[in-house]
Amino acid sequence: MSVESEADLPGEALLPGALPESLRAELVAFRRDLHMHPELGNQEFRTTAAIKERLERAGLRPRVLAVGTGLLCDIGNWEDGLPALALRADIDALPIPDAKTDCAYRSTVPDRAHACGHDVHTTVVLGAGLVLAELHRQGRLPRPVRLIFQPAEEVLPGGAADAIGCGALEGVGRIVAVHCDPRVDAGRIGIREGAITSACDRLEIALDGPGGHTARPHLTTDLVTAVARVVTDVPALVARRVDTRSGLAVTWGRIESGHAPNVIPQHAELSGTVRCLDLDAWRQAPDIVVGAIDEVANLHRAKSEINYVRGVPPVVNDPGVTELLRDAMIARRGADAVEGTEQSLGGEDFSWYLERVPGAMARLGVRTPGERTVRDLHQGDFDVDEHAITVGVELFTAAALIDL
Repeated sequence: MSVESEADLPGEALLPGALPESLRAELVAFRRDLHMHPELGNQEFRTTAAIKERLERAGLRPRVLAVGTGLLCDIGNWEDGLPALALRADIDALPIPDAKTDCAYRSTVPDRAHACGHDVHTTVVLGAGLVLAELHRQGRLPRPVRLIFQPAEEVLPGGAADAIGCGALEGVGRIVAVHCDPRVDAGRIGIREGAITSACDRLEIALDGPGGHTARPHLTTDLVTAVARVVTDVPALVARRVDTRSGLAVTWGRIESGHAPNVIPQHAELSGTVRCLDLDAWRQAPDIVVGAIDEVANLHRAKSEINYVRGVPPVVNDPGVTELLRDAMIARRGADAVEGTEQSLGGEDFSWYLERVPGAMARLGVRTPGERTVRDLHQGDFDVDEHAITVGVELFTAAALIDL
């Protein structure tokens, strides 16, 4: 595989590592194969095997994580002792049906789809690894690089902890990632210093009472009213117990209670998510939220059982690594290819890596320029402009080359 120069691009630096056309076509085919065969978190055996086979064919030595899926692969001269730059991809899919009707590579697995772009993330890191391996053979890679193909990003609290436990960050100085963004045109990236995603936890509550007749609610615990008050009052209480700029919010997704119109039930369940824009407030969130639930439940004489499931903290982009991604994109495609992006309320377990090493995540544009329809993430009709694969690969290779 030859590696092309960048003399035909408008960037401020001339770098090796442009994507050869033959590899570009191969990566598009690889992504489509993943798209047709989505696998859920911790079940990504076929995906892991496909990545491993292609890396080995390039002369690399990937190693599968001890959890059985996902893998790590090192490139470069690790014996020199320089801290490595890690490139991270998540490899799992979502438990939703593929709703695309006229797509030749739509999912072949019922109720499974790559509707968050993880197939693109995986292909980008694979492609970058293949290009960087060739540059290393040519003596043109200035520092070591680690490829991290992480399982189970969609499973709280995320597979990042497993990858870290398997040594993903040993010898790593900085880490970068991209996430598909259907609001950004292909050929561009969105970047942001500081928090770029939200913290996300899961909340499950059971409320119990003795039950009774709706003619005599004063003689029992009016459990439906108690549930209703938890639904409305807890978010309001939580919002008044932290700085409003932290964005700490409780949102409900499920309520179940009762079977008959004239019977006060004995049991009710509700569940939802807790999201937070601020890292310090997120650390206080369990005490604040559980305290508010107990307060409202006790007021209505309902017994509460609360399962607060810790999810992920916000992804907080390091300023220096964010600047690295900005410089890499400018070097490839010019300043016009970089735009600012807002903080998302979505959660991302890339945050766990950033608890240990500085890093940054960029938004990878996947919308076809001029297209008005936005295929949102986690929707069955989600798809991408595959030019984004080339852009992602060349972003990462540039970052590796200028990360000095």
